[in-house]
Amino acid sequence: MRPGFVLDVDERTPPLLVHQGEGFRLEKFPLGTRVVYPPESLPGLPDVDGAIDHALESPENSEPLRALMRPGMKLTIAFDDLSIPLPQMRRPDVRQRIIEKVLTIAADVGVDDVKIIVANALHRRMTGAEIERIVGERVFRSFWPNDLYNHDAEDRDNLLHMGLTEAGEDVEINRRAAESDLIVYVNVNLVAMDGGHKSVAIGLASYNSLRHHHNSHTMVHSRSFMDHTKSAMHSSTWRMGRLLADQVKIFTVETTLNNSPFPEKYAFLTKREWEWSLKDQASAYGMSRAVAAMPKQARRKLFQSVVADYAVTGVHAGETEAVHVKTLENVHRQQLVEVQGQSDVLVVGLPYLSPYNVNSVLNPILAMCLGLGYFFNMYRGRPLVRKGGAMILYHPVTWEFSQLHHPSYVDFFEEVLAESTDPATIEATFEKQYATDPWYTHLYRTSHAYHGVHPFYMWYWGSHGLDHLGDVIWVGGDRRTCARMGFRSASTLADALEMASGTVGTSPSMTYLHSPPHAIADVR
Repeated sequence: MRPGFVLDVDERTPPLLVHQGEGFRLEKFPLGTRVVYPPESLPGLPDVDGAIDHALESPENSEPLRALMRPGMKLTIAFDDLSIPLPQMRRPDVRQRIIEKVLTIAADVGVDDVKIIVANALHRRMTGAEIERIVGERVFRSFWPNDLYNHDAEDRDNLLHMGLTEAGEDVEINRRAAESDLIVYVNVNLVAMDGGHKSVAIGLASYNSLRHHHNSHTMVHSRSFMDHTKSAMHSSTWRMGRLLADQVKIFTVETTLNNSPFPEKYAFLTKREWEWSLKDQASAYGMSRAVAAMPKQARRKLFQSVVADYAVTGVHAGETEAVHVKTLENVHRQQLVEVQGQSDVLVVGLPYLSPYNVNSVLNPILAMCLGLGYFFNMYRGRPLVRKGGAMILYHPVTWEFSQLHHPSYVDFFEEVLAESTDPATIEATFEKQYATDPWYTHLYRTSHAYHGVHPFYMWYWGSHGLDHLGDVIWVGGDRRTCARMGFRSASTLADALEMASGTVGTSPSMTYLHSPPHAIADVR
């Protein structure tokens, strides 16, 4: 495995692959552009089942899982929803393997009061087929639907207020979990912001609890979400997690994956371009043209059907904080790239997928969140782009929404953004109305819609980026859509650089973050 790599574009550098929604292009970058490549994939564990057994039997700062169980107890198993990993991993999902092990131990001990809960917070309810894909056919058949179900953050009868943190934050979670003798949380850590105390404190929480850290003030002051020690959100969820840990026994199982988000037939997507074989070159040029010529629905079906060849690189279990330290070591070992200094311009290509449009549409709000909330924040230390610099993103940003999954997004885009794009103003003026709207709540609880407040949270995710940047330009973006969000669009990279010249000058320094696979820039 080779570590991350930083390339300075010269005359010999071939065109570089840039993701652009449900497609990609090969782009020739200006001489001197700095390109940050992610590390190559770490090898997977040789014996995943053995690693799971070891983690459950020899946990971090905890008794073995078996010793925590007893007949007659209430056991709740919670697991991350379909928002991670991205894309979905080849079966069997590592969460299935862990849940089956936990259930086997519970059966051996004589625990028969077991519930399994999808920790979906304010995300949409997963379908039965989506749940079955994660937990496996045997678990699904044995527990669905009465003992295996989605968390409902609006079911007042099944929420329990656990108290206030020292900062006055409400901690309110799923009643079944709160009243359990033991919660086993099964997690996949794809990036550093996942896991830790966020798992229970967010995944099983209500809006009343989430509003304390999912707000414009916290987001704009979170600095890098990938550097937990400097994240205001991390501080809030840490306080909530500690309060929960004082009242409920939580046994955390965290896993990490390598950097293999594409199957073998798309191997060129994870290679450095100057190392492409003739076959890779033909695949890249052929697929880019074929995808561009496809009808929209066929193109979307092709991309949403991608299954990743992830390998498991770590399994750790036990007390949440002790486990998360080990998890972050694995994540950083796989993703961290040392980079010297900041640039005037940061360029990123956005793929077709975010945590919030699995089997759905990446609408403009989600594109903004993916670019300014996630890719901008893929750093540790300092952002890749200087204060007041420009960010250039590749994505078509079409005016398109899923009425099934994102109904409140439609109104947010057409009504809220028509009034203001400022996160603090949006929060003060509109959030409560959307968060408590009976129709949005009904769709969240009975259909497969994200909670009414969810588009606000996506806009807040970009708050730090919006506050830091002096210009945001979308290459290939629909002009009307970009303008509604307060951004500009350009036809080409050259046009975008010319438009940004008023902000960064005519000869700016540039960094292209070559992702996915994921890379976290350790900016010195």
